[in-house]
Amino acid sequence: MQTYSYADKGFFECIEKDKPQIQHPRDAIVKVTMASICASDIHIKHGHVSRAVQGVTVGHETVGIVEEVGGSVTNVRPGDRVTVNVETFCGECFFCKNGYVNNCTDKNGGWALGCRINGGQAEYVRVPFADTGLNKIPARVTDLQALLVGDVLATGFWATRISDITDEDTVLILGAGPTGLCTLLCTMLKKPKRIIVCETDENRIRFVNEHYPSVLTVTPEVVENFVRDVSDNGGADVVIEAAGGENTFETAWRCARPNAVVTVVALYYKPQLLPLPEMYGKNLTFKTGGVDGCDCAEILRLIERGKIDTTPLITHVFPFEKIEEAYDLFENRRDGVIKVAIKM
Repeated sequence: MQTYSYADKGFFECIEKDKPQIQHPRDAIVKVTMASICASDIHIKHGHVSRAVQGVTVGHETVGIVEEVGGSVTNVRPGDRVTVNVETFCGECFFCKNGYVNNCTDKNGGWALGCRINGGQAEYVRVPFADTGLNKIPARVTDLQALLVGDVLATGFWATRISDITDEDTVLILGAGPTGLCTLLCTMLKKPKRIIVCETDENRIRFVNEHYPSVLTVTPEVVENFVRDVSDNGGADVVIEAAGGENTFETAWRCARPNAVVTVVALYYKPQLLPLPEMYGKNLTFKTGGVDGCDCAEILRLIERGKIDTTPLITHVFPFEKIEEAYDLFENRRDGVIKVAIKM
């Protein structure tokens, strides 16, 4: 079968591999119908994900049809349309039982697909722990509507959940890329008093203004004063950092009011400074880490009910045969691209 794989640092290529087989009774084989390109794939390409295994098939946002299941799988069966969770998790260890599935202690736990084991930019993918790693797509939900559930939308949902947003809050979201926009959609479900999105890219600011006119937008140069002026208590009650830029971590805590929550979901290329003397007395609560993708079933129900719609974010669709062209477009942010879908 055809796969798109991490050949070497800075280089992905199409590689022919054998179709995956069931290796464990809790495995499933999924025939991929659609995959997406994620910024994390770009991080792998350039060697910024130390755990990524050279030669691995990339891709961790995937939907498809279950083709085969192991003998211990009970939640899905052949023929089911499913989303594939970015994380594989056993469901039995301390961390899984407490909802921290990103920290599953199994050797295949956490972010494995498309990083440490072969992922979904291929004709077929083997999914360990299929009962927890796959979610059935409701009949009225299309593949395109479900495509982002397993990773970037789960990230936005998780970020807003742990941020404890109330209807009196001013929420600042840093970044209007795919993660930031999914975070915006999930923040809107919480109905806070106001939402502000900070972004550098004019096309992305325009996208937010056109699709979500009730949301305030601002650029980084003036964001600190802007947030202070429009909020009720001298800063944002909640800041969600989804940009991962050169100075966005500092921007996040500076824009937060005293005793605010700062949630960091961005992936950084290098360590960030925590200048405690400067923030002394702000009494901030920081929440950080990789997504705990255990809300996918709830997200699918919200999509089915029309509460979340990520299809406007998928600005381009390519056949698998043109995946290199799709990567070039996405990585270089051309033609107003936000998210790219790959049809298998």
